[in-house]
Amino acid sequence: MPDMMDCLQHLIEPHVQDLGGFQARRLLPSETLTLVGPFIFFDHLGPAVFPPGKGVDVRPHPHINLATVTYLFEGVLLHRDSVGSVQEIRPGAVNWMTAGRGIVHSERTPEATRQQEATIHGIQTWVALPNEHEETDPWFRHHPATDLPRWESEGVFFTLIAGSAYGKTSPVQIFSPMIYLDIQLQPGAQFTLPPDYTEQAIYSVTPGLQINGETLEQHRLAMLKSGVDVTIAAQSPARCVIVGGESVGDRTKWWNFVSSRTERIEQAKQDWRNRQFDPVPDETEFIPLPENPPQPAEQPM
Repeated sequence: MPDMMDCLQHLIEPHVQDLGGFQARRLLPSETLTLVGPFIFFDHLGPAVFPPGKGVDVRPHPHINLATVTYLFEGVLLHRDSVGSVQEIRPGAVNWMTAGRGIVHSERTPEATRQQEATIHGIQTWVALPNEHEETDPWFRHHPATDLPRWESEGVFFTLIAGSAYGKTSPVQIFSPMIYLDIQLQPGAQFTLPPDYTEQAIYSVTPGLQINGETLEQHRLAMLKSGVDVTIAAQSPARCVIVGGESVGDRTKWWNFVSSRTERIEQAKQDWRNRQFDPVPDETEFIPLPENPPQPAEQPM
């Protein structure tokens, strides 16, 4: 069996971001890797503990030509957007928001949750839309945890967040072939990840993981070489996330805007500066367009 480094194309270390009261580890985009399949943004949020009265307050901000996917391990967030969606998300559920031609949203800790100490821990990803779907009408859908395919095999517990894997398909609507898995392993358990997609990466949420018998440090994104299968094992209770799929082509990212066309991003900047995006109902705050280039703390969820 080849060792871990023989199977890797890139090994990405996180860039720690302050998102206003809590930290996120940003893996995508990085200096060496922009996308994995259609995934152009990957943040590991927390874990963070807020005292009573405090919480997450990501003010309304815009997106274009992408979809955001929120998946929590712990805690609760309240999503609001400019198409009128109001939805709490809890661990194991999926919030998928397609920005398309343009959407605005906020993410906050619900008022009831702020009455006591609260934890937030999860994964925030953005999915670049294929060219033919970049300007689709915006929409939002929530999928409770009970809707997602879940199965166990010899001490490995799988949750298929989106896409298809191991003969199963998530009900979450997608726009291009992808894999997005949450996997928990008992000590001594292992599984094989086949090369079903051209681009695949493994993120180590916890310590205790090995790829082909070699340790994968915690908080690393291991981009696999195309066409190779790997064995992922756990020395202790462990968790990893797998993302990937087929390429949607080159993309430009600036702040919250992603597009195949740089002129489209320039238009979005102007539209946000001139307040031409639809607002989020019942929200009066917003995040102003940042200076160029945007500062890390101004890059919200």
